[in-house]
Formats: sequence, structure tokens, C-alpha cells
Amino acid sequence: MEYNTSELCDMFADSIDVLDPIFISYGGRSSFGGEVTTIKCFEDKGLIDQIVNENGAGKVLLIDGGGSNRRALLDAMNVQTAVENQWEGIICYGAVRDVDILEDADIGIHAVASIPVGADTDEVGNTDIAVNFAGVTFLPEDHIYADNTGIVLSPEPLDIE
Repeated sequence: MEYNTSELCDMFADSIDVLDPIFISYGGRSSFGGEVTTIKCFEDKGLIDQIVNENGAGKVLLIDGGGSNRRALLDAMNVQTAVENQWEGIICYGAVRDVDILEDADIGIHAVASIPVGADTDEVGNTDIAVNFAGVTFLPEDHIYADNTGIVLSPEPLDIE
């Protein structure tokens, strides 16, 4: 489904939060949305590799990587796994790599930077917890909507049809 975050802000101004504009779009989808699944990790993609193996239909993976741009949490392999498992999108408060491959992937990806250095895979971090970045607190099962203009968060699914 296509989302227009400008229209969502006009329609639901009192019930949504807007993320600070710190993200760059790297994925093949310009618009995506769904229920939030959270991961908090720092320069380690082990939990991400594990979670993208789950069914992601109707879901957006939200990664709090501490804003680090020293190691890429997303790469061609874990993004391809996310595509195969039907994730709608990934928002990463951290870095990605393999950007030429990511732009062809049928998934929305927003991250803060790219770097060729990969992250560790020790599965260090937490899942399904509240995280805070970009001026917003995210809770598991919140709903997020993104396009090339921005990203908005809602505690409930938005009735946009």
C-alpha cells in the first residue's frame, strides 16, 4: 500500500508523532507501513539476522542501533531474508551497506548512513522493548508509516481507506 505522510499529518495531526528528519531512503519501496517490531542493538546485527527470518507480513522492523555509523547493521543478506519473509520495511537508527543492492530490494529501508564495514553477529541486544530516537518513543505494536517525505508513528493503525 502507498502512504502519503503529508496527508497523514493533515488528517491525524493530534494523534501521531513525526520522526526528526534524519533518515535516508535506501530500499526499493518509496512508501511502506505496518506494525512495529523493535530491536535495540549496538554495532551487532545478530538479533536482526534472527528476527528477519520470522514472518514480517504487515510489519516494520524498527532498529535502535544507537545512531552508530561505524558498522552496518543491514546488508544485502539480511535485507534479502527480510524480503523473502514479507517484511514491509526497516527503519534503522544506524548504518547500512551494499546500498546498490538495497535500492533494488522490494522493501522500504530508512537508515541514517551507509558504510562498507559490517557489524558483529553475536546476537547482543534486546527485542520487543520501548526504544527512543529521532525525537519519538516507539513501543512494540505501534504503527509506523513512511515515504520519501518523512516517517510518522501512531499508537493505533490509521484508518486511511
